[in-house]
Amino acid sequence: MKRLLQLEELAELSFAAVVFAHLPYAWWWLPALFLVPDLSMLGYLAGPRAGALAYNLAHHKAVALAVGLAGYGLGSPPLLLAGTVLLLHSAFDRLLGYGLKYGTGFRHTHLGSMPAPPAAAASMG
Repeated sequence: MKRLLQLEELAELSFAAVVFAHLPYAWWWLPALFLVPDLSMLGYLAGPRAGALAYNLAHHKAVALAVGLAGYGLGSPPLLLAGTVLLLHSAFDRLLGYGLKYGTGFRHTHLGSMPAPPAAAASMG
């Protein structure tokens, strides 16, 4: 099942890349904007529930589709770009195993619990 879900995410990521290729933006816009949805992690500064809400809003594919479709319907390339980046970023995250967050903590996702960082990396510095 995991492989099937990864193929689905790869298909969504590919679809978003094809949509981007038809937008009136230079190629460098995509890598420049790729990590913008991760700014939503700043919500965790207000606590785990607020952080999960902010993160999930920026990483929910229905939000990405709504923004993209609004951009298409309104003839707004910037909105279509935003929806495309949100979809591509979210599909990439899910491909890597990063899911939507529960309000109990960043590592608790709808795809299961994320492993803690290795102790050796945490003790460095």
